[in-house]
Amino acid sequence: MMDKFCIVIPVYNNAATVRDVVQRALAVHPDVLVVDDGSTDADVGTLLSGLPVKLLRHESNRGKGEALRTALEYLAKDRKYAYMITLDGDGQHYPEDIPAFYPYMEKNDYSLLVGCRDFNTSNVPEGSVKGRKFANFWMKVETGVQVDDCQSGFRAYPVRYVSKIRCSSRHYDFETEILTRSAWAGLEIRNVPVRVYYPEPSKRVTHFHPFRDNFRISLIHTRLVGERLLPVPKKKLIRKKTDLSIFRPKEFFTYLLKEHADPAGLAAAAAVGTFLAVLPLFAVHTIVILFFAERLHLNKIMAVGIQNLFMPPLSPILCIELGYFLRYGTFLTTLTFETGIKELHLRAWEWLLGSLILAPFWAVVTGSIVFIIASIFQKMRKGKA
Repeated sequence: MMDKFCIVIPVYNNAATVRDVVQRALAVHPDVLVVDDGSTDADVGTLLSGLPVKLLRHESNRGKGEALRTALEYLAKDRKYAYMITLDGDGQHYPEDIPAFYPYMEKNDYSLLVGCRDFNTSNVPEGSVKGRKFANFWMKVETGVQVDDCQSGFRAYPVRYVSKIRCSSRHYDFETEILTRSAWAGLEIRNVPVRVYYPEPSKRVTHFHPFRDNFRISLIHTRLVGERLLPVPKKKLIRKKTDLSIFRPKEFFTYLLKEHADPAGLAAAAAVGTFLAVLPLFAVHTIVILFFAERLHLNKIMAVGIQNLFMPPLSPILCIELGYFLRYGTFLTTLTFETGIKELHLRAWEWLLGSLILAPFWAVVTGSIVFIIASIFQKMRKGKA
């Protein structure tokens, strides 16, 4: 194990904590690489003088993602290391928890390990709690993989494989993008429980900009979801065998029923199925819903089943009436050969107009109802257990 990995610590203006973090990391493992991302509060080389570490430096601040990419490129050229373990230089992570990664690293060289922070401690920022839930939800939509802490910077990256994955992000959004693209590439994503330390708010040093960096992260999630919806296969670095087959119907349908069947997953499937069911997708509703459910890793049974609530004629009539009202300020009250057949193209246009309002409305309603019902059943099941 001692020659399989290198500890990487990206640093930007962490003069008060970086030497302590590096010393503690060296106590765990002798190979430590520090990437100074253009620090201006002190000379990092001077701060670490006397310590047996490798130091790389950016002349100006280029972002945490760039610091990690610099380390990854450096280690990939060396070819000595199977894993790159990253932790922050602000003292948030405990280097002493690195051995928790060892059992997973010994099994293979293609697992991306995420240190899931234990938030049952003091001084945890509310923004970090909400941000983690947001990131975890979108990670599951994009990949179908349950990651408990997508925003954790305490990770073990398999160097050989991750170095082959192209990412466009350069800041905190890099950690979001590389996680999703690694899952797409077939790498195993594993959750590893770790501790976390947050000082009192008055003593906390963070370079995470709430608006700017959250905006970047939202943009990368939007891009990743958009890429996922494209009917283009993703390049696999690791191919896995699966026993799932339609020729084994019991196992196949059991999987479909249990697929992403938590309250949030079922609610998302109901919302997407409803939205698409209300749109004027003539004769192809089921096909389109199945496509979106597969690409977004939603429960296919729920997504397809919910469309039955919006079958013709009720849903199309409501949409047409709303669309007609938007165009003329009154409702369509007479159905004749003229209004129903000769003006069919107009009714289709009104159906589309009305559906653009009713589809998101009903999606929110059905999604909310399914979430509430599923949450109640989940609590009942836990109570019986």
